[in-house]
Amino acid sequence: MTPGWPRPVAAAALAAALVGCTGCTNLGYYWQAATGHVELMRAARPVPEWLDDPKASQPLKDRLLLAQRIRRYASADLGLPDNKSYTAYADLKRPAALWNVVAAPPYSLQLHTWCFPVAGCVGYRGYYALDEAQAEAARMKAEGLEVAVYPVPAYSTLGWLNWAGGDPLLSSFIGYPEGELARLLFHELAHQVVYVPDDTTFNESFATAVERLGGERWLATQAGAPAREEYARFDAQRRAFRALALDTRARLQAVYASKEAAAQDWADVEARKAAVMDEFRARYAQLRAGWSGPRQGAYDAWVARANNALFGAQAAYDGQVPGFEALFKAQSAAGGDPWPRFFAEVKKLAQLPKAERDQALGSEPPRAQGGGPADSPKARKPGETSE
Repeated sequence: MTPGWPRPVAAAALAAALVGCTGCTNLGYYWQAATGHVELMRAARPVPEWLDDPKASQPLKDRLLLAQRIRRYASADLGLPDNKSYTAYADLKRPAALWNVVAAPPYSLQLHTWCFPVAGCVGYRGYYALDEAQAEAARMKAEGLEVAVYPVPAYSTLGWLNWAGGDPLLSSFIGYPEGELARLLFHELAHQVVYVPDDTTFNESFATAVERLGGERWLATQAGAPAREEYARFDAQRRAFRALALDTRARLQAVYASKEAAAQDWADVEARKAAVMDEFRARYAQLRAGWSGPRQGAYDAWVARANNALFGAQAAYDGQVPGFEALFKAQSAAGGDPWPRFFAEVKKLAQLPKAERDQALGSEPPRAQGGGPADSPKARKPGETSE
């Protein structure tokens, strides 16, 4: 997992590519997506085969056994789908499952979107080869956008490929600390419960809420003291960093939105933006100085390259989490098992128009603000594809 990211996935892009691309113009992209996933699936073997393999290390076998415990718990105690997902393992021999590209205008936190058949429009584009992701990033940068490329340790095919064995455990995340491994699996399985085309913030915030709530319950009831202590240390850092990022997003949004942005002196806007970013990095340095341990610098790389694309993408993963957590709390207050009722309520929300969903969850994703000399028309139209 890239530090600073709640849990990036490439579910929509990959699932869409696998469903088909009739009428698509960018066949090269869909081909790399489909073949990349097929290669990943071909590398997967059922967990029992790995456990019986004398060449597999004992640490790997221990992690696979832990993952199976988490997988069973996800279905039995959280009501997440019970299927073939995460019952096989693949050694990818690379640090990430794929790499996502995200982009945003210089004076907006609204992500550029790519549109795919079936899955709709999403604010990221996944590549199985880093050099191809970097090439796409260069193209987007040439259009005047701020761009970022980040590694994705896991993604969901939304349950559409359970007939083919489901989503496997991967070498890119199997070594995560226990609490983080549980959160990741809960997040990815949550995508199989509810998925709404064209609403990345709803989908990712829901899955992030499930991972947080489920992760806390796993640690409280299933994990040992060392795992709880390790998780608590890093989670405190994560929460502090997220609070800082949230405040910085709000400050940037205010800069871009104030004084009828289109009529502003763009040099002044750029100066104010730079001041917010400088303050962000200074405040992070203060936070970091108070941390200790092997994960003290977990967010260093994220902060060093922070831009509108990274802030916009992070917002998609946590922008509506408080609303989902409040919904879960309301179901918990009724007594009994809250998970089935919670999922039922989320499915009801998924049927509403987007504006009503946003209102019900008590927050709205950042909207594009203004324009400017470096904002291309394409960049200011979130629903337009780059193909």
